[in-house]
Amino acid sequence: MRPGPRNLITDVPGLRVGNAEDARLRSGVTVLTAARPFVAAVHVMGGAPGTRETDLLAPDRMVSEVDALFLSGGSAFGLDAGTGVMAGLRAAGRGFAVGPARVPIVPGAILFDLLNGGDKNWPALAETSPYPALGRRALEAAATDFRLGTAGAGFGAMTGNLKGGLGSASAVLPSGITVGALVAVNALGQATVGDGPQFWAAPFEEGAEFGGLGPAPGARQDAPLPLKRMGEATTIAIVATDARLTKAQAQRMAVAAHDGMARALVPSHTPLDGDLVFAAATGARDMADPLTDSFQIGHAAATCLGRAIARAVWLARPQPGDLQPCWATRFG
Repeated sequence: MRPGPRNLITDVPGLRVGNAEDARLRSGVTVLTAARPFVAAVHVMGGAPGTRETDLLAPDRMVSEVDALFLSGGSAFGLDAGTGVMAGLRAAGRGFAVGPARVPIVPGAILFDLLNGGDKNWPALAETSPYPALGRRALEAAATDFRLGTAGAGFGAMTGNLKGGLGSASAVLPSGITVGALVAVNALGQATVGDGPQFWAAPFEEGAEFGGLGPAPGARQDAPLPLKRMGEATTIAIVATDARLTKAQAQRMAVAAHDGMARALVPSHTPLDGDLVFAAATGARDMADPLTDSFQIGHAAATCLGRAIARAVWLARPQPGDLQPCWATRFG
């Protein structure tokens, strides 16, 4: 198993990602889309999630494919980003066909960044919320290359001790199947071990993709105290593959990917986090051995997500008014 050429989720052929952010707001949106609809699923393990259109992703629901997925800051206000993504897709003629009408299918999730020092005092009228415009801008920016760290949905993210951010990673399996991860890290827990620079995800690092520091000696985690309040923390992610998966198989990939979150953020999946993972499958490649391939896809999804989380924190960059230091400022 090796990283793809970009070490991004867009190493899965056909996928594109776009970011949009507002520096004054200290928040942003990230959109994943493709030229054609794709199978999607979701699995939620955090105690305080914020989501849009996730019920339709269950394996027994009628809609089998989606047009895009979005990750957004803004807490519940950020769910409005989906409106902007839908508008852009509708203008492009995309959407689930119901007679002559088309309805773009755009599930999404949000993280809490309302207390990060940005100016959140936009007018109270719903139509003036900044998130629909950010969602549309992110969709229009979608490409195979995109920024990590202080970007998109991770622009204003924070963790238990350092600035969070947007991360991504990929892996190519021996079968040729590609798996990738995209994550906005805004966790209650830490991506680094104790007060040091080493990452919990160090055993899974490829090359020096987040510094090459190796594991912390004698790493352990004593019982932590929460550094954020209820609803203030959430890590939201997407894992993707070019394998042909059903919605049920995609959901199993999302379930497996949570292992990577638990390896890279300590603690994770707390009652105060809204941790969740979307899964996307483009179906471009058949599984030659469904048992072995699905097993390896789940493992790769977990490993990629753990690496992507560490990259998000490692690549965060300082901004005026930061309430937390970046990894690079503190340790670089």
